[in-house]
Amino acid sequence: MKAPLPHSLALTGRRKPLVLIPACSRMLGYHPFFVAGQKYVDAARLAGAIALVVPSVGVEEIDSLLDMADGVLLTGSPSNVHPSHFGETVHDESLPLDPVRDGWTLPLIPRALARGIPLFAICRGFQEANVALGGSLYQAVQEVPGQHDHRGQVDGPAEIQYDFAHEVEVIPGGRLESIVQVGGFRVNSVHGQGVNRLAPGLRVEARAPDGLIEAFSLPGDTFNLCVQWHPEWQAAQNPISRKLFEAFGDACRAYHDRRHQPVPDR
Repeated sequence: MKAPLPHSLALTGRRKPLVLIPACSRMLGYHPFFVAGQKYVDAARLAGAIALVVPSVGVEEIDSLLDMADGVLLTGSPSNVHPSHFGETVHDESLPLDPVRDGWTLPLIPRALARGIPLFAICRGFQEANVALGGSLYQAVQEVPGQHDHRGQVDGPAEIQYDFAHEVEVIPGGRLESIVQVGGFRVNSVHGQGVNRLAPGLRVEARAPDGLIEAFSLPGDTFNLCVQWHPEWQAAQNPISRKLFEAFGDACRAYHDRRHQPVPDR
């Protein structure tokens, strides 16, 4: 007699998709660690996925890793993308960098998109995606004429740092509008860098009041969305965030189901 299926599997008839979350490389004391914020793991679970935090891998291992993936969630981080990847030198040596993360997430992004793996990129991940696909960044948005200071409050509890900072205008006709079904909403803002030159082929999905790009996507059938704000922060209590992660989760489940379709008999 077969053992009964777990309740969730009995209801859905499917296993949860696996979402890769690349970790940051960070020194804690005198020792190197690979770390990822719990809020990103929680958000992947909110999307109905199993979260797998992945340490640094060699470029030659990326395809084997993607063979297991039903989605990729690129996180925010205190660190910046090294400007050498878009042809510049470091503007502020006091700001943290993470060349270990750069070394494998930048080649991972175009490979994931080429396979049709759903991709959701947040803050640093948003900046990584633009650089990986051929774009560039402002290293200090607040120093660019006409741009606002998007760094937010440095001191204080997370509830203050991640409080709503400004509105974003959703560009009509895009993937973001199709998900949120509104023309604008308020977001948090805790970033110093931002998109300068948008990579070729990308579509602007939302802008801040000063015109800075806040979201973009690569048009096509593959779900992908890159956002500058932090929708993972208290996502379960935010209707816009819930819609975003539900859409991501739906895309991951659809990709998982396509991968595991039985091969028809000949």
